[in-house]
Amino acid sequence: MPSVHLSNALAQDLLGQAILAPSSHNTQPWRFRLSASAIDLLADRRRALPVNDPDDRELTISCGCALMNLRIAAARRELGTHTTLLPEAADPGWLARVALVPGADVPADQAALAEAIPRRHSCRHPFEPRAIPETDIPRLVAAAAAEGAWLRPLTESGARAQLVSLIAEGDTAQWADARWRRELAAWMHPRRLGDGLSVPTLAVPLTRLLVRAFNLGEGVAARNGTLAESAPLLAVLGTDEDNPRHWLLAGQALQRMLLVACRQGLQAAYLNQPIQVARLRPCLRPLTGGGHAQLLLCLGYPHTPPAASPRRPLIEVMEKPA
Repeated sequence: MPSVHLSNALAQDLLGQAILAPSSHNTQPWRFRLSASAIDLLADRRRALPVNDPDDRELTISCGCALMNLRIAAARRELGTHTTLLPEAADPGWLARVALVPGADVPADQAALAEAIPRRHSCRHPFEPRAIPETDIPRLVAAAAAEGAWLRPLTESGARAQLVSLIAEGDTAQWADARWRRELAAWMHPRRLGDGLSVPTLAVPLTRLLVRAFNLGEGVAARNGTLAESAPLLAVLGTDEDNPRHWLLAGQALQRMLLVACRQGLQAAYLNQPIQVARLRPCLRPLTGGGHAQLLLCLGYPHTPPAASPRRPLIEVMEKPA
């Protein structure tokens, strides 16, 4: 297979787009190892969330999102990609290898998504009270299916009510856990650090103290319930199997779907509590018709463009060849 010489400029261009992917608590749990013509995606387990994500499921999904951005950024440069997932069974931290292929037949729809990468941001506030056109929803479903996952919109009022109840139960369970609160507090950072959940610098100590010391589950559950009830679209993204390979597929499907949504003026919020709390996750199966729920999303039109989350500098995530 012919290959592309991976210059430093090309690597920085591609990875500058890859790292704009979403991640739990904005941990950015990825590293990239460069070779002459390929990029290896590695899990940075130093940035894991052992309480919130004990199996590194969401960590792997986040890395899958970065992988999708990398593939799309290459397509924008008219470069094909040959992607191998989990290349070495003995090294579970090596999640993927992306070989760059010149002269490949790059799908135009994939390359077109590149312009949405810097515009996609997680939304943390209620959406505008307007419906998503029915013709747009199948495009989101197709985007997830193209990467080996599924997206199930929950449109029936009874299903939405059950979901809101599960979100509240998840919030209550998480906030009652002092270990979970300590982990959340540890990822509340001033924006200048480039990662984590941004808090104004002067408010960081007090905010961390409040989160660690007080069970705020009731208030958080009420706020998240309002967000879910008012969202124009509630949907579950999932996979047929539940293992690292399918978590990577889920991440790529999520990011492709988010970029398609962004081009339609939509942004997403995440209410993953019923999936993160292990005893609640099976309760989603009757709502989705089976399979394994990986993420729970609200989608809609934001009142104002959501702010971009901070990102670490590339030098912190790139490993150049020796």
